[in-house]
Amino acid sequence: MQKALPYRDWLHTAAAAGGSSTPPPENTNSDAKSVRKLVAENAVVVFARPGCCMCHVVKLLLHGHGVNPSIFDVDEQNESDVINELSEIIGGEGSGNSAVPQFPAVFVGGELFGGLEEVMGAHISGELVPKLRAARALWL
Repeated sequence: MQKALPYRDWLHTAAAAGGSSTPPPENTNSDAKSVRKLVAENAVVVFARPGCCMCHVVKLLLHGHGVNPSIFDVDEQNESDVINELSEIIGGEGSGNSAVPQFPAVFVGGELFGGLEEVMGAHISGELVPKLRAARALWL
């Protein structure tokens, strides 16, 4: 029977076995500062917590539509910086919404689309695909 390896242990094992010799990028304050750039440069961005089942569902739904979203994993170390940056982005849209963003946070076309409920609701009502096409995330 095979032994399950935690993700961090697997990275070190893969590097020692001749895999990728570069360590995974650490999420630092520079990542939080690049949040605005990430949202502006990509058609679809998902800000997610590792291991979150709702984040996993959003990623599966988008992948099922043929969208390859940029995924930004928000961990405990950079959570406050990312939340502050997302709050500035959301507040800058003129919506008057100063609420703290919830994860998963999905941005489509540089604007906050919402979380799992909004994405699933748009999928069920048929509004998701046109929105993804308008953001040039789909070419169908």
